Amino acid sequence: MRLLLVLVALLCLGLPARAEEKVLNVYNWTDYIDPKALERFTKETGITVRYDVYDSLETLEAKLLAGHSGYDVVVPTSEPTFSRLVKLGALRVLDRAKVPNLRNLDPTMMRLVSTSDPGNAHGAIYLWGSTGLGMIPDKVKALAPDAPLESWDVLFKPENARRIAPCGITMMDSAIDVIPTVLKYLGNDPNSTAPADLAAVERTLMAIRPAIRSFASGGALEALAAGQTCLVLDYSGDVAQATARATEAKRGVVVRYVAPKQGAQLAFDMLAIPADAPHPENAERFIDFLLQPDVMAGITNAVSYPNAVPASRPMIRPEILDDPAIYPPASVQRQFFTIGAVPQTAERARTRMWARFKAGQ
Repeated sequence: MRLLLVLVALLCLGLPARAEEKVLNVYNWTDYIDPKALERFTKETGITVRYDVYDSLETLEAKLLAGHSGYDVVVPTSEPTFSRLVKLGALRVLDRAKVPNLRNLDPTMMRLVSTSDPGNAHGAIYLWGSTGLGMIPDKVKALAPDAPLESWDVLFKPENARRIAPCGITMMDSAIDVIPTVLKYLGNDPNSTAPADLAAVERTLMAIRPAIRSFASGGALEALAAGQTCLVLDYSGDVAQATARATEAKRGVVVRYVAPKQGAQLAFDMLAIPADAPHPENAERFIDFLLQPDVMAGITNAVSYPNAVPASRPMIRPEILDDPAIYPPASVQRQFFTIGAVPQTAERARTRMWARFKAGQ
C-alpha cells in the first residue's frame, strides 16, 4: 500500500499544472481603454476579456479590500490607493519573467512610482495625468472677465465661483483628489493631517458650495463637451477627451484644460493584479500585451491620456503629442506635486468632511 501511494505521488508531481480557463476579468476606469486593444488581445491569445468600469478610487478600493472581487487586473492610482493596497498585501507581486515588456516603461517615471511601490514589484504604469481645471473660456470670461483662468482662484475664490455659477460648475466626486488639491492651494502640505489644515479646506470648499451645480467623475466629461457646464475640477485626460468631443460635435463649444500655477496633482494609474486573482497568468499576459509600444500608442490615441512607454511616441497622433494639456512642457511639470497615503484616522476625518461638503451642511 505504501509503495502504491509513493507511485501515485510521483505521478502527480510529473503532471503539468491545470491551465487557466481562457478568461480575464478587468476592472478599469470609465472611458480608459482602446476597444481595439481588447479585441486584439482576444484574437492573439484566445482569452475572453470581461471588462467592468468604475468612476472613483473609493469604489475600487472598497471592492478589493472586501476580498474575492473576482478581478484579475485592476488600475488603481499610485497614491493613495495603489500604495495602500501594496502595504495591505492586496496585490500580487509581478513575475517579471512573464512580463518582459516592463522594460519598455520610462525608468524616470518608474522611479517616481517606486515611492508607492518599493522596487516596482506590484505594478506597471498604464497612463498618467494631472488634476486641474476644465473650462469653456468664453463662457467663463463673459461672466467673470477679470477671473484669473490660470489660477485655482477662478474656482476657489467665492466671488469668482458665484459669478461663474450660472453657466455651471462641476466638482469631481473624489475626496482623494480634491482635498490634497485644496491643501496645496492654501499653501499647506497636500498630505497634511493637521485638524487646522483640514478645517481650512472645509471652509474653502463650503464657501463655494452654493455655486456648485453638480458632482461627477466620468460624467463631467460629457457635460463639459456639450457646454452644459463651463468649469470643472477634473482629470487632464477627461478634459482632453471633452475637448475632442466638443470639436467633433461642431457646436461652437471650445474646451480648454488648465494646470493651475499654484500646482496640479500628478498621478499614475497602475496596472496591478489582486492577490486573490482567479487568473493571474492571464493577467500577466494582458499586462505584457498592453505594454507594447503600438498598443500603448493606440490607447493614448483613443483616450487622450499620456503613457509611460517612450517608444510609443512616434505612433501617437501629432495633435495629441503636441498638446501641452496632454504632454505638458517641463515648465508646467515643475509645478506638479504628488501625494502619499494618510493614516486611517485622518482618512476617516477627510471622508466625514467630504460628506458634509457634498450635503452643504
